[in-house]
Amino acid sequence: MDAAGAGSQIECPTCGSRIQIPAPDPTNLHVGNPILASAAAKEDRHFSVPQHALPADALIAKPLASLDVTAKTTDKQLRVKTIKRSDCVEVGKDHFDEVVTKFLTKVGEENIIGIHPVSCAHQDLNSREWVNDFGVLIVYRG
Repeated sequence: MDAAGAGSQIECPTCGSRIQIPAPDPTNLHVGNPILASAAAKEDRHFSVPQHALPADALIAKPLASLDVTAKTTDKQLRVKTIKRSDCVEVGKDHFDEVVTKFLTKVGEENIIGIHPVSCAHQDLNSREWVNDFGVLIVYRG
């Protein structure tokens, strides 16, 4: 129980008559609620504003640059991307050219070192037949 409202009068929500809130029984404090009876609940907490030696704007961290910006402004490493035609077929439509064009546009012409055709074969799981496929291997800085 909380002693803050002890002695005040309120209107009874059931009958509407005025009743006085009694003081809590000191022998029966927080029975049934061990959290309220704990030492942490009884501890007075005083909050303070932290003090810093630096000015406030020096404490605000700037957001990191996006990956696209970072790739264009930092030392770039050589990277490789392989795009297979079979990975670009969706609902019977071949989107290989669009996928390759989108990737090359994203990387930027100045970062492309080489584009090499690749051919491969894999076994179809349903028919157990070998299927020939092709694609491109793109070497770029990024």
